Amino acid sequence: MSKHIHLVSFLINSPINHTVLSWAQPGDNRLDALHDLRLWQDLARTLERGRFDGMFFADTPGVFDRYRDSHEDAVKYGVCWPSLDPVVLLSALAAATTHLGLATTMSTSAYQPWTIVRQLGTIDYLSGGRVGWNIVTGHLRGEHRALGLQQLDHDRRYDRADEYMEVCYKLWNSVKPGAILADREAGVFADPAKVEFIDHAGEFFSCQTVAPVPPSPQGHPVLFQAGSSGRGQQFAVSHADVVFSIQPNIAGMKRFMANLAEAAQAAGKVTPGVSFGIQPIVGGTEEEAKRKLADLVEKLPIDGCLARLSGTMGVDFAGMDLDQPLAEIETQASQGLMKAFANIEGDRPLTLREVAIRWGLAVGKPQIVGTPEQVASEMERVWRETGCYGYNVTPTVMASSVTDFVNEVVPILQRNGVYRTEYEGKTFRENLGL
Repeated sequence: MSKHIHLVSFLINSPINHTVLSWAQPGDNRLDALHDLRLWQDLARTLERGRFDGMFFADTPGVFDRYRDSHEDAVKYGVCWPSLDPVVLLSALAAATTHLGLATTMSTSAYQPWTIVRQLGTIDYLSGGRVGWNIVTGHLRGEHRALGLQQLDHDRRYDRADEYMEVCYKLWNSVKPGAILADREAGVFADPAKVEFIDHAGEFFSCQTVAPVPPSPQGHPVLFQAGSSGRGQQFAVSHADVVFSIQPNIAGMKRFMANLAEAAQAAGKVTPGVSFGIQPIVGGTEEEAKRKLADLVEKLPIDGCLARLSGTMGVDFAGMDLDQPLAEIETQASQGLMKAFANIEGDRPLTLREVAIRWGLAVGKPQIVGTPEQVASEMERVWRETGCYGYNVTPTVMASSVTDFVNEVVPILQRNGVYRTEYEGKTFRENLGL
């Protein structure tokens, strides 16, 4: 278990974060934020005031186009469309903050290793070492169709990603200590003997060059990963500093952590810390918080929820019986999904409708609903019981749900001695305790 709870804000640069139609909620500012950089900077400053480790952007390149084999429902309801580039935001957010880590998802399908090393390395260098990269192999059909790429099988994507990381490590290690001289008098910027030329020729990648960016104070960006399959966890324990996971309850969290520890042991690696996704919903009273949740659920369009679920799972759920238990629907994807969702309601299996609503509400993340004291208490309980590193905290209504959490929940966690009152270091890696 970590010394204290670590918190990362979990966002998407689109009309919603993880709640379908949240942009239509009264007071939500997300539509304005899509074209007003200052609102993102204000949010970053709020998170830094709340001593969050980082501000993390998931990404959905392309469009959700599985449901009804069409993009129309995703576009109609603004389900992660438009999908604006989160990487572009990071420099502006770095300029508005001093300590806050800044992380984004970048797909190994969409970018070459050199491009990611250059883009993220530039921001990491400029910010003094405050950048992180969530490594994904790219599972969305919409991403591959948008880029004109052939989609590899699941395990094959991870084989390719392993070699991808091999190239990244070579580039990150290309510039040796003492390489940068910046000697004005001699007119020598760098010692070529300390800048290694990379000559990589592998099964998937060829790269002959030197690193495009000098290393930042933290060496290279903090690496995050969210692999949940057996092959995905093998990849995670080999490369990730922190693993993200979405599990609907404590039983699922414990199961995930046990499986990850087993994978790490088998690989002879140290088990990375695990950060679980949650969606806090805070009210002045428990009844008020429950009403906020009910308002969100009441506005969820089922077709928008199914567009999100179908896109994520790679299965078109159109025409299927919404009130049939998902475990009984014969699709390969539903079996894996039910491993996480089977025991949410005791032994009662969830129907497709219920799973779609949960997916549309928070992409499977559990809600922690109640007063600030109740939310803080439950977060501490889960942290202690699971031994997790902390949480990826996704908001609902922007930006009020973030402000409420920072103003009302964070001080309680601090008073309870389970959350920092000041940042420990200057880099993302230092503040994460890595």
